[in-house]
Amino acid sequence: MKLEYMGAFFDARVDEYEAHMMQHVDGADRYYEVTAQMLPLRPKMKLLDLGCGTGLELEAIFRRLPEAQVTGIDLSEKMLEKLREKFPEKRLTLYQGSYFDLPLGETAFDAVVSVQSLHHFTPERKRGLFERIRRALRPGGIFVLTDFVAPNDAIEARCFAEYAALNVQEPGVYHFDTPLTAEHDLALMAQAGLDEPALRWREKNTVVMTAKRRDEDA
Repeated sequence: MKLEYMGAFFDARVDEYEAHMMQHVDGADRYYEVTAQMLPLRPKMKLLDLGCGTGLELEAIFRRLPEAQVTGIDLSEKMLEKLREKFPEKRLTLYQGSYFDLPLGETAFDAVVSVQSLHHFTPERKRGLFERIRRALRPGGIFVLTDFVAPNDAIEARCFAEYAALNVQEPGVYHFDTPLTAEHDLALMAQAGLDEPALRWREKNTVVMTAKRRDEDA
């Protein structure tokens, strides 16, 4: 199997990306709307979108929150170009790079979302990211994670073993799915200090989960 670097993988598929997501991912006709519904109705919400891609989730979010101020991070510059073209009138601040490397800020956002992006990484990297997400949220802010998950522990372990057998770098450098179970993702959120982690919606192997930063957490 020949693997591609993550950013290059998505750059090469920008033209077919949206059709693929809508036609071949469990629950794609619903999970973008469900993701948007998890966000509070707060005018001019400041939102951070990790792995924003071409903004499929933002279509639903802007219908609910048309004045949202969005900061987006993605590895693919071509995806970001398409996102800019789709929403020329919206308040977008977009960064090309890894959300593991770029600063997320401190108490800067009312909400953080990530949709179909985090199923490529190890538990250790995800926990560290969840800690940074907690710090980036304002007290009472919400994190919405919509993602592909492993249906059970055995398949989770098999995915990581298959990747390790390819003798390549840590998961996330190349495009290869290493999903955790929903239960393991929720446990990592709790370990990172996020409050009330919960599974809110599921269709087959796609889930929507939420957690928040405590109101008194400063």
